[in-house]
Formats: sequence, structure tokens, C-alpha cells
Amino acid sequence: WKAQLKWQRLEPFEKFAAMVERHWDGIVAYCHPDNNASLGFMEGLNNKIRAIQRRAYGIKDQRYLMLKVLTSFIPDPSKSPKLPIEKIVEP
Repeated sequence: WKAQLKWQRLEPFEKFAAMVERHWDGIVAYCHPDNNASLGFMEGLNNKIRAIQRRAYGIKDQRYLMLKVLTSFIPDPSKSPKLPIEKIVEP
């Protein structure tokens, strides 16, 4: 996937690949079986990042790309019955 990002020649993607490479040991350590990180979770994470990359055409800022990746994992309260939902009452 890093070769595919380099082929794109987009600086934010190159920076993202470099960041993953810098933190690779930590990512692998998190995926260790003792941490109970399932392969399904990792596949889901990878698929979300790839979907964001597909939609990210024209993103020139690495911080914005990282923000999109991080905010994609915030749960939607309307789809999760376990989370308390506060209704906003306008005066």
C-alpha cells in the first residue's frame, strides 16, 4: 500500500505513509494477541482508512486527512442505543 501511495505523488499521503512507518512497531504491538485486537477490527480499520483515501481526492493537508481518519471512529449516538442521547431543546 505504501508503493500505491507513493505512486499517487500526493504529499499528504506520503506523510501518512511515513507516519505509519515511524509508528509501525507500536501498531504491531497493539495488534498482539494479548491485547485482544481482533483481525476483524484491524480489517475494519484498514477498510475505513482506504475509503477515506478514496474520498480524499484533493486533500492537501495531512492534518485534515488524519482528522478525517480519527473522527470516522466516533460513534454515531443515533445508531448506538447504549449511548445516552441528550435532546437539545431550543428556548
